[in-house]
Amino acid sequence: MVVVLVVAAGAAWESPLLEVLGGRSGVVVLRRCVDIEDLLAASSAGQADAAVVALDTPGLDQAAMDLLRRHQVRVVAVSGSGSPEAARTRAARIGVDALTPADDPAAIADLVESGDLPTAVPADEDDDGPVPAGVGRIIAVWGPAGAPGRTTVATAVAAELGRRGAHTTLVDADPYGGAVSQHLGVLDEVSGLLSAARLTGDGALESGFPTVPRALSDRLAVVTGLPRPDRYVEVRPGVVEHLLEVAATRGHVVADTGFSLEDEHGGDLSSRPGRNHLTLGAVDVADEVVVVGSADPVGLSRLARGLVELRERRAGAPVRVVVNRMRSSLTWSEREIVGMVEGFARLAGVHFLPDDRATADRALLTGSSVAETGDTDLARALGPLVDALVPSSVPAHRRERRRVRLRR
Repeated sequence: MVVVLVVAAGAAWESPLLEVLGGRSGVVVLRRCVDIEDLLAASSAGQADAAVVALDTPGLDQAAMDLLRRHQVRVVAVSGSGSPEAARTRAARIGVDALTPADDPAAIADLVESGDLPTAVPADEDDDGPVPAGVGRIIAVWGPAGAPGRTTVATAVAAELGRRGAHTTLVDADPYGGAVSQHLGVLDEVSGLLSAARLTGDGALESGFPTVPRALSDRLAVVTGLPRPDRYVEVRPGVVEHLLEVAATRGHVVADTGFSLEDEHGGDLSSRPGRNHLTLGAVDVADEVVVVGSADPVGLSRLARGLVELRERRAGAPVRVVVNRMRSSLTWSEREIVGMVEGFARLAGVHFLPDDRATADRALLTGSSVAETGDTDLARALGPLVDALVPSSVPAHRRERRRVRLRR
């Protein structure tokens, strides 16, 4: 006997499906739920085996799927009248067990009754396939506690990419009080991150994404962060990952993150989401992680411990290190610092930024990034970092000079 829950959200296929299910001796419809919250409450009783859910039901997201799996409820998602490709993408992202069209109630009933659910994504659409043209890179800027300069580096990298003509979205994903808005002088009463969270819950982020970021120029936009740190509870797990992936379809993405990589596991249905899932989500989906540390003894010690944590999180994938506020009074050479850092992680590169306080202060006071402050020591040092992160953004005349040097 298969016990079924149904969430149709008023779809036309509900009545025909209930009629078909009512004629099956091996199926019992336990409840017609009014929404996802009702579905989750019903599944928590542990009596249901499967759920038939309209794919466009508000609130059907990765967090809801995790709770349903916890209660061993299989999910058959029924697509609507939209694009089949968009439906497959959404189903794969949230992790439903099967996706089926709405025009054949008998086929839906067969899936529910047999329990043999095919994957929602065809076998040839795996992660090893070619990256679609036009997809940008996702760069997560992370660093340990102690304000090593994460936001300064993130805003500078994003601004420099935009200045070079690359469409770039800067996302403030710091759950402990992001400061991207303050750094760039953005006075926005609506949080872009919370707006993305609401659209994701409704399954409408792809279509509604243009309303999320605030445009700073033709090539640079910013998704503002949380207005208060305690509002992180409004951003459910999976939102940041989905936001970054959608933004990457429109260009490069730079995410400013928090400092903690502690994995907090939520409890029951009524528990709050963990605060650090914003940072962890950005780090997990990033194509490259930039780790920012300060050049003083305390900062380098924190950097070393942070690299160990990140190595475990990223399964040993290479990371790019930025040593910030480098100054001669510390008496360490760049070679000595590289020798220390490379013992804690696989490195894609190590970059040094000078302790140019005057430039950093001027950028903060004018609401701009340090990349926009003119020909300064700090702005010049950022150029090689951006070159390495996105080689395609290097101006053509500089690429030609590099080729000449290599030939020599």
